[in-house]
Amino acid sequence: MQDKNVVEVNYHQTGKSTNTNELGMREMQARVYQHRKSKYILVKAPPASGKSRALMFVALDKLANQGIKKVIVAVPERSIGSSFKDTDLVKYGFYEDWKVNPKNDLTLNGGAESKVQRLKKFLKADDGRILVCTHATLRFAYQEIQEIADDHQFDNVMIAIDEFHHVSSDESSVLGDALRNIMHNSSVHVLAMTGSYFRGDSAPILTPEDEQQFDKVTYTYYEQLDGYKYLKSFGIDYKFYQGRYTDALDQALDPTKKTIIHIPSVNSSESTKDKYDEVDRIFDVIGDVDHQDQETGIYYIKSKQDRKLLKVADLVNEDGREKVAEYLRTLSGPEDLDMIVALGMAKEGFDWPWAEQALTIGYRHSLTEIVQIIGRVTRDSSNKSHAQFTNMIEQPDAKDGDVQYAVNQILKAITASLLMEQVLAPEIHLKRRKHKDERPTSDADILIRGLKEPSTKRVQSIIENDLPDLKAAILQDDSVKQGIAANVDAEVMNKELVPKVVMTRYPDLSNDEIEQVSQYAIADTVLRHAKVENTKDSNGNSDQFLRMADKFINVDQLDINLIESINPFQRAYDVMSRDIDSETLRVIERSIDAHKYEFSDDQLVQLYKNAKLFVMKTGQRPSKESNNEEEVRMAYALAKIADLRARRDQTDE
Repeated sequence: MQDKNVVEVNYHQTGKSTNTNELGMREMQARVYQHRKSKYILVKAPPASGKSRALMFVALDKLANQGIKKVIVAVPERSIGSSFKDTDLVKYGFYEDWKVNPKNDLTLNGGAESKVQRLKKFLKADDGRILVCTHATLRFAYQEIQEIADDHQFDNVMIAIDEFHHVSSDESSVLGDALRNIMHNSSVHVLAMTGSYFRGDSAPILTPEDEQQFDKVTYTYYEQLDGYKYLKSFGIDYKFYQGRYTDALDQALDPTKKTIIHIPSVNSSESTKDKYDEVDRIFDVIGDVDHQDQETGIYYIKSKQDRKLLKVADLVNEDGREKVAEYLRTLSGPEDLDMIVALGMAKEGFDWPWAEQALTIGYRHSLTEIVQIIGRVTRDSSNKSHAQFTNMIEQPDAKDGDVQYAVNQILKAITASLLMEQVLAPEIHLKRRKHKDERPTSDADILIRGLKEPSTKRVQSIIENDLPDLKAAILQDDSVKQGIAANVDAEVMNKELVPKVVMTRYPDLSNDEIEQVSQYAIADTVLRHAKVENTKDSNGNSDQFLRMADKFINVDQLDINLIESINPFQRAYDVMSRDIDSETLRVIERSIDAHKYEFSDDQLVQLYKNAKLFVMKTGQRPSKESNNEEEVRMAYALAKIADLRARRDQTDE
């Protein structure tokens, strides 16, 4: 087990992100409100930053001052609809309260009328200005409207889409297709909101052409968390286990912390395939079940640690889940709940501000899902000064034939944490140092000698708007992950693997443009991981140093050649090698080497013979680091033969 977090970010508790102005707006909400006259607005901001209220301010202004007649708010699931219930705004300084007629809140239970028909009637009738519905209701209503080819029903309408990452530019995304058609064929206004900093894990949310029409408002995780009143730090950690995760859970679970446990999907390798039994075993790890409240469905469990009676919600079992969910909607303080066990629930839009720890079993394939889970614990609350995300990952066994698959899962998890560290870190602006005495114009500026300046608007746009997505693409690339596992040197990573991803992602770029984008992506990654240290000489003069990998560099002497001599993802390998035994690492490297070259059987036989002669002549094995191409081919052929032999031996056992 690790002694410290893989990622640890500390904050200054400035209170800025929760303070309000004369209109009752937080900093993020005021930033969005400045764009209230824009036709299309895309807001990227963390959970708990106040996106729902930012929407209210903008929507009310459009209704009062911009000719908008109706507002439709679409949320991914009914439970999130409560974020848009009636809200007092006047008493905090705004000119109008947010009011939703109950018959137009289609996320509530009941109602004799079809929700789809109610939305269609709302568009035509003069009996309300604001309607709240699910993404599905909007999607189905649009499909019926599309059949009569009357997109003009959305003229003078504002559509606000919460959790916008559910929309995709992929052709199979019905909601994405509906939004595109409405934008192209009506005078609709759109406000899109997401807590994810990645446009999509496979397909982007919008096409580049459509995205360029949106005014973007970004409020970073660091701004949000640094501006809290209570939260001082946030950590990401990994716990590796072998066998059943329930047998190792006690090493990762701190029952004194208010915790959300997300168990693995039943389709994953980490699952025992019996989710109900897993819940029972988790309860056993927590303590002894005292009783279950029949009215709320909440379990009362005596903690093994201090015999305190803990209130635990089970969102895995379908039986009685509605009662439990209803209880969770009425929480009023930290004493109301201690722990939640969930599978697909308690993620996006779920509000439990007192949660301190998210314990997630198994790798999550979606970066957006990881962002959402982390967002459950990064709320500011007087009961906590630290928030924690811990991911339990199955550790590979060197004797297991699928060791490469297991390591690939670990690499995905660790690299996701490095991406989250990028999101959680303070913003930086990289600039070319033009002369020796040049000084930064702001605290966020970092000057680098030799850094190429963007030569085109296209490169400038990628650097300013797309680096989080680009870095996600880099760290999700198979060649990069294999390079991390094999601990390739910095030159291979920075001059071959990273530019290849850039070229694939942006096929329209020239070689010079690819090099420029690669430089910024690498430098941004390295410098966000760097630790700042201040020193003073005997005369009291202060110097600032950056610790990058094992190097200490004066910030005034940063050079792009020095930065490119550092593997930006070395930390991922360091974490893995610290927690995975050397024999398994050797198996991983052999497996990767075995697939680097494709050899026919005849070629393998001949290269094996050549390698035997090579050993007889030189007294050493062929090296894959050799400058001689034939020697390199012999080295990889031997790796392939060793891998085939190992797999055959496993089959024979």
